[in-house]
Amino acid sequence: MSLHLTDVTLTYPDGEARLTALDNVTLDVPKGTLTAVVGPSGSGKSSLLAVAATLITPDAGTVTIAGTATTGMTRGELTELRRHKIGIVFQQPNLLPSLTAAEQLHVMAHVDGRKPRSARARAMELLDAVGLADQAARRPHQLSGGQRQRVSIARALMNDPTVLLVDEPTSALDHERGAAVIDLITRLTRQQATATVLVTHDHTHLTAVDHIAQVHDGRLCLPATTRE
Repeated sequence: MSLHLTDVTLTYPDGEARLTALDNVTLDVPKGTLTAVVGPSGSGKSSLLAVAATLITPDAGTVTIAGTATTGMTRGELTELRRHKIGIVFQQPNLLPSLTAAEQLHVMAHVDGRKPRSARARAMELLDAVGLADQAARRPHQLSGGQRQRVSIARALMNDPTVLLVDEPTSALDHERGAAVIDLITRLTRQQATATVLVTHDHTHLTAVDHIAQVHDGRLCLPATTRE
């Protein structure tokens, strides 16, 4: 159960020409491992994440999630794949202001058709895993920025995804809270056995990740192993 991008190329219209966002990118992320993707603004990091999330179809190449190649899938089939196989943590938590922390997770289970009792149990299990079991009844305005981001991470894991994609989770956090969030993502990757890709500008918290891949002008440098 893993994520594979093979020879992926993505271009965008740029006047009468086309701008290359990803240039023949290949990336393998096995289950239970975390790959950090780093690079300057405009290098292609966000495009890589969008392609991995099946939100954008590349011009060429293949995306394979848990052994299923997405090439040729319909929009509806891709939606189902995302619903069951992909968890996404956005740069901003985007929590619904009227819902409690637990209810944020219940919504995801409802979309997936999970029974209410099992959904409640799963939600509390994940809130406990991110250290927020005692905050389950609080709404977003009652939580700190770091706590809201942790709810967002728990929500992304609610439907037991194979692939976890995380976009700049520390951008709005101070150094200490940012380090805690990266440590949490690293720990949950091992515990939940997800194939995790973390896009970040911040190199200071990456000592525990499995690989660091550098993107520059749409090209991906070979990942470097950071753990023994």
